[in-house]
Amino acid sequence: MNNPKNKKQLLLVFVCILLSLSSVNAQKALNLDDAIRISLKNNFDILVSRNDASIATVNNTPGNAGMLPTVAISGSADYSRNNTYQKYPDGSSANFPSANSTILTAGAQLSWKLFDGGKMFVTKSKLNEIESLGEILYKDKVLQTLFNVVSAYYDVVRQHQQLKSIQVALNYNKDRVIIAQAGFNAGSLLKTDLLQAKIDMNVILENQINQEYIIIEAEKTLNLLLGQSKDSVFAIQDSIPLDYTPNRTDLVKKLNSSNTSILSFQKQIDIAGLATKEYKSGYLPYVDFRAGYYFSQSTNPNTTISQTRSVGPQVGGSVVIPLFSAGENKRKVAVAKIQTQSAVYDLQNIKLQVNNLLDNTLIDYENQQRLLQIETENNELALENIKISLERLRLGQTTSLEVHIAQEDFVQSNTRLINFRYNLKLAETRLKQLVSDL
Repeated sequence: MNNPKNKKQLLLVFVCILLSLSSVNAQKALNLDDAIRISLKNNFDILVSRNDASIATVNNTPGNAGMLPTVAISGSADYSRNNTYQKYPDGSSANFPSANSTILTAGAQLSWKLFDGGKMFVTKSKLNEIESLGEILYKDKVLQTLFNVVSAYYDVVRQHQQLKSIQVALNYNKDRVIIAQAGFNAGSLLKTDLLQAKIDMNVILENQINQEYIIIEAEKTLNLLLGQSKDSVFAIQDSIPLDYTPNRTDLVKKLNSSNTSILSFQKQIDIAGLATKEYKSGYLPYVDFRAGYYFSQSTNPNTTISQTRSVGPQVGGSVVIPLFSAGENKRKVAVAKIQTQSAVYDLQNIKLQVNNLLDNTLIDYENQQRLLQIETENNELALENIKISLERLRLGQTTSLEVHIAQEDFVQSNTRLINFRYNLKLAETRLKQLVSDL
């Protein structure tokens, strides 16, 4: 122990352990709630959808609906220099070379549409519905993004579990190589048993390398959804929780009242109906009101009246009664009615699609539950089988082929078990997304 070489080796091992622990601690823990919170803050699809909804909110104003007056201040100045010749009735004439004239005008005017057939009120209602539709579409984008985040997060979990499964299989294969080597040395096993064990171990090592690459790609996908750098490092949970019990009756009730696809098409019917009312207002009279204060001055020293000035308020209005518009209003109303009917068809279609998706997802959920239950038992049998096969190989009672088959069964069972858990979580997440419960 006093050997300096041994002390250096011990110190090197200690430093490696510290570096390893430091690397592990440097990885920030990321649970699903953290991932969802980050995605809601950083995901670019959500940010763009939020802006789209904000635009609808900004547009929803009385002014945009035409309900408020407009006020403007205007002014103009004109200067002219002309050669002017004038001839009078008595036969005399006058010539004014380079005659100058100046005209100045200024004013403030208020214009207000007092009545437009009720269109302004219908338009304001339509803007309210468009704003509501924007919020529904934003919520739909959030739900879709959350589904993608949950899917990507648990895919990373799944791939890490798969790597652990490969490592467990590798450990069993290492035992198998040791047993085969000892049996070959003792003359109780053939060299082909040893070679097959080593071949299988190399295949598992190759699978491990491939799986590590798959994990890197899965983590990049998750980082992209979170709006983070593809190289962001994090540590995730090591299991997929399965504690959801769907109730078909409750889900069907919630579906038609909370599903964002259904709600958005219902809102589009409302908007199309209001558009029809907007066009119908074109049959009714329009009443405008104007009021202002104006200043005007005209200067021309070469005329009888060299300067004219007027200052003061003006009030006026107009009434327009549509009599014939070449059938344009009738065409617009007819088109709007057709669009409303199309929106009704779209709603009926999306209801069928969403209800069908709900049924299929429930069936998928139930099937994945049954498959998981069967595979859980099967995995225990495969584990026991590989342990027995290794012991039989140790005792020289079997060949490497039997162990190879048992090992393959164990690896495949692990893969199926992990995938069934993941698929069950995806079905659960899809059900929650359909009823806006993510």
